[in-house]
Amino acid sequence: MFDDGANQPDREDPHNPNTVQAMPIVLNMPKSSPPRRRELLEAAALASVLVCLDPRAGRDGLWRESLSRWYGARIRKIARRARTSGQWSKVQDILGVTVTVGASSARAFLPGPVRDVDPRIGKLQISGTDLPRDDAPQPERIDGSECLRPTIALNEDLEMSVGKAAAQVGHAAMLWAAHTAFPTVERWLHDPRFTIVEVPSSELEAAARRHGAGHYVEVVDAGFTEVAPGSRTAVAFDPEA
Repeated sequence: MFDDGANQPDREDPHNPNTVQAMPIVLNMPKSSPPRRRELLEAAALASVLVCLDPRAGRDGLWRESLSRWYGARIRKIARRARTSGQWSKVQDILGVTVTVGASSARAFLPGPVRDVDPRIGKLQISGTDLPRDDAPQPERIDGSECLRPTIALNEDLEMSVGKAAAQVGHAAMLWAAHTAFPTVERWLHDPRFTIVEVPSSELEAAARRHGAGHYVEVVDAGFTEVAPGSRTAVAFDPEA
């Protein structure tokens, strides 16, 4: 289980903004052609974990230092939206990883102090970052046929905005990589994909019982935005369970 801030070893003081760290995520959400929700969430999950698994994270320098500071604090993510091609183009010059799934793209950046976020990111809006759920039925459920992909299941009862959900799938993706044997993650990196589903809380609980301890990781929210403290927002299930 991962607690999104509630029980982490603190190197930050929530009352002192200078100590608060976060990983920014920018979602490409042009007004003229809105992306599909599930594709965008998969792109956000992949971008978040690929920043952490980037080869530069294992070397000395800014990449490693930024991640190390963040790991020692509360593992926050803040999703913002790029509404124009100009906004999206500008953030590509900031250190991070962009992922495109279908026609939907997200970019995750090196974490750092919230107060010092690059202005090209900081001026993008957080509120109003939402998309309707896809009209098409979900072809895969938690025990779907694509057994080679880990599944990230979101708690649809919480009715999270796409911005909130992007942060939660990012947490779940990181936890899956951190708790999975390295050879499995290494194979997955040859074609990194997640299956994203949104299911009722009752289905999350039933799937967790079926898979058993050690075959899934869950994200429990601290309740800073949108949901009540202690809410189970997302669960990542091992594809080999």
